[in-house]
Amino acid sequence: MLPKRLGFIGLLMAMPLVLAACVANAPAPGTSPEPVADEGAPDQADSGKSTLGQPAKAQALDNYRLATPENVPSTEPVQQSSIDVVPVSEKGRDQAQAPVDPYKAFPSLAEGVFAYADALYKAGFADSAVAYLQRFRVIKPLWAQWEAKTDSMIFAFDKVRAERAKQFEPLVLEIQNMNRARAAYSMVAETADSLIALAPDDSLTRWAVDQKQIAYKNTLAKAKKEYAEIKSLADDKAQFAEAQKKATEFQMRYRDFEAELQIQALVDHIRELAQATDAAAAKYWESHDPAEALKKADELIKASKYKDAKDLLNKLKASKLRKEAAAKYQELADAYCNMQRKETSNLFAKAQKQKDSEKKRDLLKQAIAPLDKCMSEFPENSQKKTVTDNRQFLEKEIQK
Repeated sequence: MLPKRLGFIGLLMAMPLVLAACVANAPAPGTSPEPVADEGAPDQADSGKSTLGQPAKAQALDNYRLATPENVPSTEPVQQSSIDVVPVSEKGRDQAQAPVDPYKAFPSLAEGVFAYADALYKAGFADSAVAYLQRFRVIKPLWAQWEAKTDSMIFAFDKVRAERAKQFEPLVLEIQNMNRARAAYSMVAETADSLIALAPDDSLTRWAVDQKQIAYKNTLAKAKKEYAEIKSLADDKAQFAEAQKKATEFQMRYRDFEAELQIQALVDHIRELAQATDAAAAKYWESHDPAEALKKADELIKASKYKDAKDLLNKLKASKLRKEAAAKYQELADAYCNMQRKETSNLFAKAQKQKDSEKKRDLLKQAIAPLDKCMSEFPENSQKKTVTDNRQFLEKEIQK
């Protein structure tokens, strides 16, 4: 039998076990429940008589007694001192219990009450079911007490939060100002980590983490722009020494961004370009004007002096006009390959007019030679695919 002063919460916690036993031992539909023995009556076992007849029915009787009016808890407000909160460590548990979700716990308890009352009714204990539900119905005063307690706790917690917020305010303002000024990620991260180390509230910790992400994105955008400028020094201006110096400094300042930027690959690229560049040519442009040389290269291309133009442009790739020289080099490649393809076209036309199969085959073979010259002189020219297709076509014609 439950203690007579058991609180309502305790009864609800015990409810699943009581319900299971009650339902399992409830009388079949259409039958009457066994008479209830008086608690003050003599022990039936001693007299050799049994009013219930079976252990299962005795269990049902005990379940019924648990719900009789004298055992249903009082509606008097539960005093805080009557609830003993046992620390998890004293319960001998290794892990803390999961927090109670009120949106699930209270509806679940209410449904348990209704189910238990229904089970009493179906077992033939209608009076006890009504009394049980009436006790549940007058829980409203307790609910008002819980609401008041909730408001009191929220007020106290908010007060402590406000006081603690003042402690973290200097660091918060510092982080905000740094992100407004787009300070380096390393600086913002160091300050944010200092704030997190002080163990502020969880919302402020999340805020600090978010600020680190903002700083990371800001710094990454800045780093990408600087990366492009350093690469341009090497690729477009042939300033390899300056590019190597800046790349090394860049790598030191942006260690956190190696995965995104592949900075080591940039360093290697600049070094390889420097090694592939003629040192003597680079020295030459210290005393000669590359702009004048670029004009000269253009004149050579127009005069079909392709070899001289190629030599000059390769030399210009070691000058500050490396980008312009590279563009002019592509013009040279196109002009040269166009000339070779024109020669191929003329030879192919002659082959088509030739009735002798052997002579036709010889002309087709001669037509392939200019295409090979194009690919040999300028392997990376813009007409590479067209030239390759033309060559494959001629080979098929030869095999016919």
